[in-house]
Amino acid sequence: MSIWMDWQVEIDQDTREKLSRRMEEAVGATLREEAVETPVEVSISVVSPEQIQETNRTFRQIDTVTDVLSFPLIAYEGRTPAQGVAEGDWDPDTEEVCLGDIMICLQRAQEQAAEFGHTLEREMGFLTVHSMLHLLGYDHMTPEEEQSMVDKQKKILEGMGLPR
Repeated sequence: MSIWMDWQVEIDQDTREKLSRRMEEAVGATLREEAVETPVEVSISVVSPEQIQETNRTFRQIDTVTDVLSFPLIAYEGRTPAQGVAEGDWDPDTEEVCLGDIMICLQRAQEQAAEFGHTLEREMGFLTVHSMLHLLGYDHMTPEEEQSMVDKQKKILEGMGLPR
């Protein structure tokens, strides 16, 4: 598994390292919960409100700051990640499946952690799990889909020792 971290905002080194480890743990925990055994590659960028707003405007035509954006690279088309991947999903150089990109707004994560009364570590873990589920083909467009994601997120985060 390869996780590419790109910190585009300033934060002290100790906090950056602790949050990076927690996000890496969240990626692994999500893959285990979903029974994905295929080696994967994920990119995580931690950005400013301005950067995520610009990306949100460009790709979703929504001109607001958001907490996290997910950019899946695989269209599962009736199969699950645990059922395998199509030939074109592999990176021939790394022999890993490129799941996609995650973009997290650090400032929004800090605000939400304060709002919900939990740690920044828990919020970054939650946002990573949520986004990983999107990269694995889940969505929350219907109440049923949303409940499925909520249940999965809760189970994964509790398993990581990050309950709400």
